[in-house]
Amino acid sequence: MLSDADRSRIEAAVTQGELRTRGEIYTVVARESSDYREVPVAWAAIAALAAPALLLAGGIHVSAPEILTGEWSAAQIGAVAEQSVRSALIGALLMQGALFVVVAVLVGMIRPLRRLLTPAGLKRERVRRRAQEQFLAKNLAATRERTGVLIYVSTKERMAELIADEGVASKVDPKVWDAAMAALIAGIKKKKPAEGFEAAIALCADILAEHFPADTADNPNELSDSVVVLP
Repeated sequence: MLSDADRSRIEAAVTQGELRTRGEIYTVVARESSDYREVPVAWAAIAALAAPALLLAGGIHVSAPEILTGEWSAAQIGAVAEQSVRSALIGALLMQGALFVVVAVLVGMIRPLRRLLTPAGLKRERVRRRAQEQFLAKNLAATRERTGVLIYVSTKERMAELIADEGVASKVDPKVWDAAMAALIAGIKKKKPAEGFEAAIALCADILAEHFPADTADNPNELSDSVVVLP
């Protein structure tokens, strides 16, 4: 996801940005935020449930064999009709079962297809959840003034999330970070992640410097400047 040169550039951008502020910027990159294992099952169920209706709409009908009423009793006619309905139902169930398995296997095995079929809202929710997990796991809430800011990127979803600790959130409108996130995503989409990070980090440092300017006498580096890359 990131070359050694990319990591060095991102770390240097964080170090440079934090010289102007008491805030702490922490960067995390994940290849993907979830395996979305429920997506193949959901699409398989949709395909299986929709198949009979699509077949009927396409002109396929179930018919009983022709019966010469003069030679058949009412009981025989009823038995034949019942057998025809039963056969049609069994055929439909077998078709639905086979379709369920095929769709589930295909969507499950082909990860790009699974990602394509995953609703954007679900991807956004998983990216946000993984970012929150990293915020807690990396102790960003442990800074002295609660000024930690996490920049989290999930490359396969091409989504980013920024989480500011309560010291920052109490002073900065969440919409202020939108420009930084837009710059970051633009770099990811251009396959120039280091440039995207540099632009985003510089904008974040500007915001933090406005509200938490550096104290030359007491400005410890409380969090690592290195970018964390998750599997």
